[in-house]
Amino acid sequence: MNRRSTVGRYAVAGVVVAGLAAVALAVSPETALSRLRWLADDPVRFGVAVVALAAVRPLLAWPTTLLAVAVGFGYGWVGIPFALAAVVATSLPPYALARAGRLRFRDPSDGREESGLADRFCRAGERFAAESGSVRAVTGTRLLPLPSDAVTVGAAAAGVEARPFLIGTALGELPWILCGVAVGISLDRLAATGGSLVDPTAILGMAAVGALVLAGPLYRTFVAPDAAASA
Repeated sequence: MNRRSTVGRYAVAGVVVAGLAAVALAVSPETALSRLRWLADDPVRFGVAVVALAAVRPLLAWPTTLLAVAVGFGYGWVGIPFALAAVVATSLPPYALARAGRLRFRDPSDGREESGLADRFCRAGERFAAESGSVRAVTGTRLLPLPSDAVTVGAAAAGVEARPFLIGTALGELPWILCGVAVGISLDRLAATGGSLVDPTAILGMAAVGALVLAGPLYRTFVAPDAAASA
């Protein structure tokens, strides 16, 4: 078998990792779990599959937590750093695309006047990021139960630079990764009992922390900007 064929199989396997995990939890088929176990039997094979999944995940618009579920199933708690790296890495393609679009849109050299909803959105994001600090803004927003790629695009539109974006993404996604790894470790049991992916209490708790982190900057930026500026 040639190298290209092998890489292609691993890429397909990466997509299958999350798909089988989701199907197993939805309908509990033993066949799906047996294929997932086959991938996990070889740590290198499983790692390549997860990397391939991280690469294609933005195209499929799947939640990043599925990466953590897959890593938890294959590696357990020791896989947390790997899951964190995969989640951060998979946010980079949509960030780069959104950042490039923002720079082109806000480029005054093309002769267009800055106006409209998109420009107001960018300006609002810039004010909020400046008020809260880029790392705090990204971290708090990641803690909220929002689509990961939507948060990524919002950060890019707000002009958040790469370094604070990566730090904020790692901090804000870490609690979700811990939950996902815990689910992956218990995937066999959850598939058999029909348990939920994430405890709703954990979701509410992370959302509450995110709201507390962002409440002050949101108020000063959008509710009482004049009072904050004069203070």
